[in-house]
Amino acid sequence: MAVQKLYAGVKLRELRGRLGLTQRGFADKLGISLPYLNQMENNNRPVSTAVVIALAQEFGFDVTELQAGDEARLVGDMREALADPVFNVPQVPLADLRLAASNAPALARAFLHLHAAYRQTHERLASLDEALGRDDGRLLPSPWEEVRDFFHYCDNYIDAVDRAAERFLRDGEEAQTAALRAYEKLGIAVRFEDVAEVRKFDAEARSLTISRRQPAATRSFQMILQLALLTQNPLLEATLDLARFQTPEARAIAKVGLANYFAGAAMMPYGRFLTAAQDTRHDLERLAERFGTSVEQVAHRLSTLQRQGAKGIPFFFVRVDQAGTITKRHSATTLQFARYGGACPLWNVHRAFETPGQFLRQLAETPDGVRYFCLARDVSKSGGAFDAPARRFAIGLGCEVRHAKALVYADHMDVDTPEAFEPIGISCRICERRNCHQRAVPPLERRLKVEADQRGLLPYQVI
Repeated sequence: MAVQKLYAGVKLRELRGRLGLTQRGFADKLGISLPYLNQMENNNRPVSTAVVIALAQEFGFDVTELQAGDEARLVGDMREALADPVFNVPQVPLADLRLAASNAPALARAFLHLHAAYRQTHERLASLDEALGRDDGRLLPSPWEEVRDFFHYCDNYIDAVDRAAERFLRDGEEAQTAALRAYEKLGIAVRFEDVAEVRKFDAEARSLTISRRQPAATRSFQMILQLALLTQNPLLEATLDLARFQTPEARAIAKVGLANYFAGAAMMPYGRFLTAAQDTRHDLERLAERFGTSVEQVAHRLSTLQRQGAKGIPFFFVRVDQAGTITKRHSATTLQFARYGGACPLWNVHRAFETPGQFLRQLAETPDGVRYFCLARDVSKSGGAFDAPARRFAIGLGCEVRHAKALVYADHMDVDTPEAFEPIGISCRICERRNCHQRAVPPLERRLKVEADQRGLLPYQVI
């Protein structure tokens, strides 16, 4: 498999701007010619190994920042948007999309916002009169999607909130003990009662009620989440101001999301958790036991370890329901999930519902030739009572196969044999595979050939 070249012109320009250097001065410090630097900054040439080393030695630059983060996300999102039939144009070459994402990311985001606005207009015709009847006449994006994209493009890591949460636990202290100590200091009574409502805070009575039906990890998480809302409000509001959400609903959803982030980061403090993850070779059950959390909380936390200078393995994390709908998603890898619709049915996360409580392992290869190690598990949640409905989910966690040796789950798997990798895609509507036996709908980027007297795996051929 060919090694992907590293194009990082935007990152180089950003670093040079932060240092206040001219191209000439930057080139001199890197020990390269001015034309060579100019070509790299404009993505006409890849960043060489010598330049990567010089960046680390001369400026102490975290070279993992050069890897495609936003670029991969933008390319994936643009590919999906361009598959919409409204774009009645030939397939846009992948090289062109990468060029746009790397050289003009602001323009690429503007294109995505425009397409999202078109989709919302098209899908909400029934409520268009109400939308156009507002004073400003704007059709606003879905608050949920706006918040989802905020975390998506922040690399699912919020530095200020993460560092504040890291100071919450004392050495050796359990999360619930720390939370009860904090509530006592605030003069708030904490009650654990047999109620269906997971959490309820009464500001007037100065009391917090937590459902005793919930697992210990959930109880601790909910206590710290409420603490974040009570004690970290200035930090949360400042972060929201920077995000510039377009609706009050989006801001409100994001505030809860940031409080959730604080709770997870407080229960699994960055430095201690990163060290423990490396020591246990990312054993989710051992980490859950050590930090008093659930397996899902651990998997989600692993996907947030993107602190500059102390990054963990770049994981993707996803949660799906039984219908295949993605309810949580994040990827620090080149694998990007579909913004609309479900995930590829060939992915092992869908099979996790069939084997409750067991980890499923998979070696998978996407159409772009990148290979991954994938882990999946059912994480169904009991309602805590006979008449309370259970919530059924499955989670997927994975990384590029080059990191597999750092995961205990990859032991004894044949990661060096190409035939061991199953072909998976992102979404049927943009998948390039022509002979997939699980294809649900035709790819929008390809023409179809239909022969009434002939039938293969599908009732059509993808041209």
